[in-house]
Amino acid sequence: MLNTVHHPAETAQGLPALLIVHGLFGSARNWGVIARRMAATRDVIAVDMRNHGESARFDSHSYADLADDLAGVIAAQGAAMDVMGHSMGGKAAMQLALTKGDLVNRLVVADIAPVAYSHDQTRHIEAMRALDLSGLTSRAEADRRLAARIDDAGLRAFFLQSLDLKADPPRWRLNLDVLEAEMAKIVGWPGTEGRFEGPTLFLSGGESHYVLPDYRDEIRALFPTARFAKIPGAGHWLHAEKPREFDETLRVFLS
Repeated sequence: MLNTVHHPAETAQGLPALLIVHGLFGSARNWGVIARRMAATRDVIAVDMRNHGESARFDSHSYADLADDLAGVIAAQGAAMDVMGHSMGGKAAMQLALTKGDLVNRLVVADIAPVAYSHDQTRHIEAMRALDLSGLTSRAEADRRLAARIDDAGLRAFFLQSLDLKADPPRWRLNLDVLEAEMAKIVGWPGTEGRFEGPTLFLSGGESHYVLPDYRDEIRALFPTARFAKIPGAGHWLHAEKPREFDETLRVFLS
């Protein structure tokens, strides 16, 4: 079972619960702001995916594995849920919808497509692994040290959310070895067949290149009701860069 963070509805309006699925190197805590806003009208559950956060560590990290994990979370709730997944989480959510569609009411896929990508995230694993954790007591000092390997301040801030400074010694809340070993599966796509007929939104950043027009035929073959929307001025991390626009688009589609 995955570690979950439950945000009870402030005012129940009879809407299905929402499951939020983070991307690679993320965790449920990255989605706290969005989750709390969506919980104004519905129950929201954010998960730590396997090999991330406080969830269990496994030797595998395939999309079949990730979808089965999500299916377990939904089954424990006792009813189908709306599902929103970003990046790796979006692929896991698509895999779930294609293989266990009865568990998904509405699907939102944030800035990812059901295709294999050529980019590789191993360099970030190498940077995190190379971070000298000795004597670390502050996130500011961790950021200073990580800057030697990663120029982008936003990326550093994101990665450092997974650094547990309260542990002795400090530790990453990521199974870096398995994520590195399974990287080809994570940036790839298993070629899953099937169709999810439920309402589906592919929401991407206007400045991102993860969901290209060339992918739309492949998307519609699997998700025939797919709709497409973009958030202007946002990149791949659209929920962090434009949280209010992301929240509003999510709210409108799921309502």
